[in-house]
Amino acid sequence: MHPALRQMIRPATSSISSPTILRSAIANATRRTYAISAGGSPIASVFSNETKRLHKDRAAADHDQSRQVDYLRDEVAIRLCDRLLDINRSFPRALDFGANACNIARMLTRPNPDLESEKKMTEPIATRVGELLCTDVSESMLFRDQADDFNKNIQLKREVLKNPEYLPYEPESFDLVMSSLSLHWINDLPSVLTQINNILKPDAPFIAAMSGGDSLYELRGSLQLAEQERLGGIGTHISPLADVRDVGNLLSRAGFRLLTVDVDDIVVDYPNTFALMSDLQAMGEANAALRREPGGLNRDVMLAAESIYRDLYGEEQEDGTLTIPATFRTIYMIGWKEGGEQPKPLERGTGDANLTDVLGGGGRIG
Repeated sequence: MHPALRQMIRPATSSISSPTILRSAIANATRRTYAISAGGSPIASVFSNETKRLHKDRAAADHDQSRQVDYLRDEVAIRLCDRLLDINRSFPRALDFGANACNIARMLTRPNPDLESEKKMTEPIATRVGELLCTDVSESMLFRDQADDFNKNIQLKREVLKNPEYLPYEPESFDLVMSSLSLHWINDLPSVLTQINNILKPDAPFIAAMSGGDSLYELRGSLQLAEQERLGGIGTHISPLADVRDVGNLLSRAGFRLLTVDVDDIVVDYPNTFALMSDLQAMGEANAALRREPGGLNRDVMLAAESIYRDLYGEEQEDGTLTIPATFRTIYMIGWKEGGEQPKPLERGTGDANLTDVLGGGGRIG
C-alpha cells in the first residue's frame, strides 16, 4: 500500500513517492500531556523497553514489508536533515540516537538536497559528515538495510544499545547529535536530554524530531467512542505523548541554549482503520505502554471504531472512494550546547536603548 501523505504548516522540501497536498493550519484540538521527572530515574515508567524492542525486531523480520511502511520515518528524516542546510559547518563525528533502520543516514546521502532555495546545494549533506554512529536497541531493525547502496556513500557505523535510556559515550565527544521518531518511547526524557548535552562538544547542535501532541487523535477518539458504546468503558490503546509546550522547558533544563521548537502535521490517507493499524504494527510502532490492555481489541470494538472513524473523518476522493485521514503530529527541536563563541544575552539592566523610543508614542508601559 502506498498511502497519500499530506503536510500541514510548512511545505515539504523534497518530493516523496506519494502525492502531497498542503493544508494551511493545524486544527485546534485538546492536547494531552503526561508527567515527567526532573531528571535521573523516572518517577514512574510509562513504557516497556523490552516490549518496544520486540516490536521492532518483529517488524524488521519482514524486510520488504518493513521497508514499505517507512514512508513516515523517511519523510520526517528528510525534514530533519533539511535543518542541517541552515548550519554552515561540518561535523567530523555525529550520532544518530534511536536510528531505527538508519533512515537519517539514508536521507543524508540524497543527491541535490536543496534546489529550492536561492543558495542551491547539490552535494549530499553526507559530504559534511565525517563519521555517523547509528544506535538502536533493536539489532534487527538497525542492521535491516546494511546491504543497501546508501551505506557506500557515508562513513557509517552501527551500535546496538543495551539500554535505550543510557548513552555510553565520553563527554564532549560528538559534533552533532540527531534523533528521529524515537524519543517518544523514552521514559526518562529529562535524563536522556541531559546525557545528550553532556556528550556534545561546546557550541554543537542537537537536532531531533519526535511524535507528540495529538498524534493519531482520529484513531484515539474513535476507539474511545467505540469502547464506551460496546464495553461501557475506555481502555489504553495508544501510548501517551509529550506536548509541544513541554519540549522547550525540557531542553532548557537539560542545558541547551538558542532553542527552536516547531510542529508539523503529516496527514496520511488510508483505505480503512485496519490498514492504519496494520501499518503501525509493521513500523514497530504498536502500543508499548505498561498499562496497555492485555489481549488487544475485540472484533466488535474494531468494527464499531471503523464505522465511527468513517462517519467522523472519512473523506471522499476524486475517484469516489472514501478514505480516512490519520494525523501524525511531529515536534522538531534544535538546541545548542553552551560554549565557544556562541551569542549570549546581555546582563539585565545593561541596555542602552529606551523601549519607549523604540516603540514610539512616548507613552509608558504599565
